[in-house]
Amino acid sequence: MTNKQLLPLLILMVIFSPLAIDIFLPALPVMAEDFSVPMNQIQWSISIFILSMGFGQLISGPLADRYGRRPIAMGGILIYGLASIISVYSDSFTFFLVSRLVQGIGACAIVVAAFASVRDKYNAIESGVMYSYLNSAICCIPALAPLLGNVLTEHFGWRSNFEFMAGYAVIAGLILFFTLKETRPDHTIQHKKLFSIANFMPVMKHPVFMFNAMVVMLSMAIIIAYVSSSPAWLMVKLGLDQQSFVYWFSLNAVINIVACFLAPRILVKWGARVTIGFGMVLLIIGGLLMLALLSWQTPVAFMLPIMISSLGFSLLMGACAGQALAPFGEKAGSASALLGFVQMSGSAVIVYLLQLLPLNEAEQLALLMLSIIPVYILWKLPQVKAHIMLDSQ
Repeated sequence: MTNKQLLPLLILMVIFSPLAIDIFLPALPVMAEDFSVPMNQIQWSISIFILSMGFGQLISGPLADRYGRRPIAMGGILIYGLASIISVYSDSFTFFLVSRLVQGIGACAIVVAAFASVRDKYNAIESGVMYSYLNSAICCIPALAPLLGNVLTEHFGWRSNFEFMAGYAVIAGLILFFTLKETRPDHTIQHKKLFSIANFMPVMKHPVFMFNAMVVMLSMAIIIAYVSSSPAWLMVKLGLDQQSFVYWFSLNAVINIVACFLAPRILVKWGARVTIGFGMVLLIIGGLLMLALLSWQTPVAFMLPIMISSLGFSLLMGACAGQALAPFGEKAGSASALLGFVQMSGSAVIVYLLQLLPLNEAEQLALLMLSIIPVYILWKLPQVKAHIMLDSQ
């Protein structure tokens, strides 16, 4: 299988996760009413999915190194599809959350297999480019999925969103079953114990991995906070209807798509140092603007800083992921799993703790964006920078 043939299959794989997050966002107020829970609790269905994706990767990563990328991906698709069906028939909020937890475990196996396959085939800069292309595909889902979810919810009820996820699992699963080839190198390290912290220690001790994983985690926390809080802020706080919410959400997603398509070119032309630095600066600008516009409780005042930060993390996600995984060709599955764990579970915990503070949604997002400032200062120190970057450009 050539690299060009692999990309469409990887895109099919990475779509599973954002589809499970974005398609039912317009239905959250309806779901809260149906389950008789407040909006802040229905948002748990997003956080618990992402949290389980993170923890699940610590299991699926070593499994992908031992048994290969393909069987782990196919097993994840099966779990994802079954969990989607369980969500359709959930008759209580607790049962629904359990189904989302299981769905996250399935999604994480698919994502680990996809990211490990990228590291199997590409070097550091090429991997960053590929991750940016995959992020472009991921960013298309927030633009399109809420539009579809809004139509499904209005005509068939909120449960039809999960029926659609199950259908996607069937169709994509069949395509991948017949076309996806194994990419795991023969020299991949296979540990005697599958589930041991020792498997991850060499990765955790590597400064290049830890710095870039931290940046990815903070970027992901901004995304989670935005996705989970925007329905409450725009639809409940500001009183927008579902169509207006979808408009603003999709507009930001379009900006994400454009930024992710440009990110690989920026990365190739200017290198990881410039790309990552520029991305962090954009996050800081977004945070400062969010603070400045706090008193303007309008969609524009909320979404403009979000759009600027979207440009920032579109640059950061691919470049930092490529840098983080580059030193670990012989244990790409475990390294990819640890990166996913830090990215997903770490960011979910950050957002959960942030939501406990007496801050509204806009203030929470501003605080998250500005939290990149100490990381940026650390990154600018010459004695530190030499140890946390592989790309010399």
